[in-house]
Amino acid sequence: MKTTIFSLLFFISFCYGQTPYPQHYFSDPLDINLILSGSFAELRTNHFHSGLDIKTQGKEGFKTYASAAGYVSRIKISRYGYGKALYITHPNGYTTVYAHLQKFSPTIEAYVKEQQYLKETFELELFPKAGTIKVLDRQLIAFTGNTGGSAGPHLHFEIRDNQQRPINPLLFGFDIKDTRPPVIYGLFGYPLSEDSHIGGETKRVEIRILKQKDGTYKSEPITAYGKIGFGIISTDRQDLASNKNGVNKIETSYNGSRSIDVDFKRFSFDETKHLNRYVDYEFYYKNKKRIQKLFIEKNNPLSILKAHTNNGALKIESDTSSIYKIIVSDFKGNQSELKIPIKGAFKKLINTKLNNPDLQHISASEEIFLEKDHVSVQISKNTFYEDVDIQFQVSNDTLKLHTAIIPLQKSMTISFDISKYKGHDKDHLFIGSVSRYGNKLYYASTKKRGNSLTTRTKYLGSYTLGIDNENPKINAINFKNESWISKNNYLKVKISDEISGIKNYRATINDQWILMEYDTKTQLLTYDFNDNIIIETKNNLKIIVTDNVGNSSTFETIFYKK
Repeated sequence: MKTTIFSLLFFISFCYGQTPYPQHYFSDPLDINLILSGSFAELRTNHFHSGLDIKTQGKEGFKTYASAAGYVSRIKISRYGYGKALYITHPNGYTTVYAHLQKFSPTIEAYVKEQQYLKETFELELFPKAGTIKVLDRQLIAFTGNTGGSAGPHLHFEIRDNQQRPINPLLFGFDIKDTRPPVIYGLFGYPLSEDSHIGGETKRVEIRILKQKDGTYKSEPITAYGKIGFGIISTDRQDLASNKNGVNKIETSYNGSRSIDVDFKRFSFDETKHLNRYVDYEFYYKNKKRIQKLFIEKNNPLSILKAHTNNGALKIESDTSSIYKIIVSDFKGNQSELKIPIKGAFKKLINTKLNNPDLQHISASEEIFLEKDHVSVQISKNTFYEDVDIQFQVSNDTLKLHTAIIPLQKSMTISFDISKYKGHDKDHLFIGSVSRYGNKLYYASTKKRGNSLTTRTKYLGSYTLGIDNENPKINAINFKNESWISKNNYLKVKISDEISGIKNYRATINDQWILMEYDTKTQLLTYDFNDNIIIETKNNLKIIVTDNVGNSSTFETIFYKK
């Protein structure tokens, strides 16, 4: 009987000690050391990073292998985002993702090109049936690259669950060399109610921190009263990489009681936009540094946040002494600790808040329609996270809609009435967003219906009408008109449009459509002669490029090839 009870207890203990994620089921997708340029759930622009960015020594073309057996369930090729991406679904319900690829393995590449030629498009998305493209464990599936929105050669690698939620791949047994604890660069305090203060200040205040001899951090003592919260700037760095990465976990306590935890092990794509509610968005806009707020504000649904007491906010009473502690961890368990001594001190505050009659009040729970002259802004309810007062001004063809210091969780619709414009100019108008310093205009995706131009945006700021009367430019790179190019394996052509940008293009040889891959970073179109399009001795290449307002250019040339 004792043996049976012991065995049962051992089994229960063993089960509870195990990770819920299969260990070593997935193998490294590359043959080189796992060194990261980007970690899971790292803070990025408008989103959490959904995988690991694996360094490829600054080069493209490394063999990429299936991390486990399964089947190709999705293939997507885009000039932006993930570029060339491959998705493999595995028998255990997980999906692995490989992105920014240079090209696929020969079998998959042939399948994709067949579809590209059938649909006559470079960009496409395919969902092969389960038995169409089966792959074995460690089977070659692709080669690493730098396609899409990649800032340099690397492999973006993800593991998703059966609900397509990305999970930190390191939870599955992948290993990285990391013996260094995260670094805490900054500490900030936030008074969260009208009667609260930190050091007499009623707005965000930076608090000086010092690193101790034992490696821990300690802030200068602060005085405070009322409802307050804290935020930190912190990053991690692995042993073999100089770049800064995100942290794995943040735990906080107040006088020994747990306050709030931030666990970056998993999130959903539906919630990733709320990163802008988690960080101090205004501070990031002005300083390009992300403060992670360790308290949960209204309408912040992030699942990575777990509040134990009062949504992470503290209630400081007068004539008290307390300690707030923050522990920041990386995935390997290296930790940095920060202690903040707090003295409670009531202070009578003078209300310095002034009502500005020039600002437009926005009630977050209501639909708002703003209109002046020939410009209107439609704001659906719950576009803003909370009630705000914003600037709304129209002067000539420019809309001033505050500055981009307030995050939005939905898009607004901005409309311009262009009935006063006539003729040729009217056909080439678009809505553009004005750069922060007013020296550049960026095309905003614009729809035209009659005398109205509209765009959808998640950013406050200035918007104005732009005009694009210039045709796109097309220039041959590695050949000339009437030249022999028998030794060329590729045709390379540069296309550009400085004002509204390239919308689409079409290329043919001898009136037959050809696949020209488009790299937006280099502005290059590339055709591979191995595509086996019938090439004659004398060939006519024709490329038509159209920009976002409808201007188009046609490039035609003759080349000879044996």
